[in-house]
Amino acid sequence: GELRMYGRNIQDFTLHDLRKSIGIVPQDPYIFQGTILENIRMAYPEAPMQQVMEAMEIARVHEFVNDMPKGWNTVVGDDGYGLSGGQRQRIAIARAILGNPQILIFDEATSALDNISEKYVQTAMEELMATHTVIVVAHRLSTIRNVDRILVFDKGKVVEEGNFNELLEKNGLFRKMYDAAQSE
Repeated sequence: GELRMYGRNIQDFTLHDLRKSIGIVPQDPYIFQGTILENIRMAYPEAPMQQVMEAMEIARVHEFVNDMPKGWNTVVGDDGYGLSGGQRQRIAIARAILGNPQILIFDEATSALDNISEKYVQTAMEELMATHTVIVVAHRLSTIRNVDRILVFDKGKVVEEGNFNELLEKNGLFRKMYDAAQSE
C-alpha cells in the first residue's frame, strides 16, 4: 500500500513540505523557557502580530493570558513551569495553528485536562475542523463526539468505522467502550 496526501503518494513530497503541511499537538506538549508569545511564534517566527493574535484567539489562549501580570510577555519556565496542563495545551494549539498546516493531528490532546480546560481545547479543535483536516487520536470518547469519521482500532487493525451515532448503533467494540466510559 501507500500513504497518500491530497491524492499524491507522500514519497512525492519533500520532507520540508511534509513537515510544513502537518501540525501536531501532542498529549504532553513541550513549552520552552521564554515568553508565551515566543513559545507560540516558534512555528512561524516572522508571523505578523495579527496572525499570532488570531491563532491565540482560536486556541483560547486569551482566556488565561490576559490575567497574567505581563500578558503574552509572561515568562514561563522550561517545560511550561508555572502553567497548567490546559494552558500548555492551548499554547501548543496556538503554535500549531500559527504554522498554518493543512493537516492538524491532536494526539490525546485532552487526556490530561480537567473538564473546563478540555472544553476550551475541544471548542478550538471543533472550530479548526471547519477549515482543516484534523486527525484526533483519543481514548476519551467525548473528544470525538462531533467528528465526521471515526476509525476504531483493535490490536492494530481497523475493526469499525463511522460517525459517533452510527458506531453506537452497531453495538460493537465502540459501543462497549462507550458503555464502559458511562459507567465510570
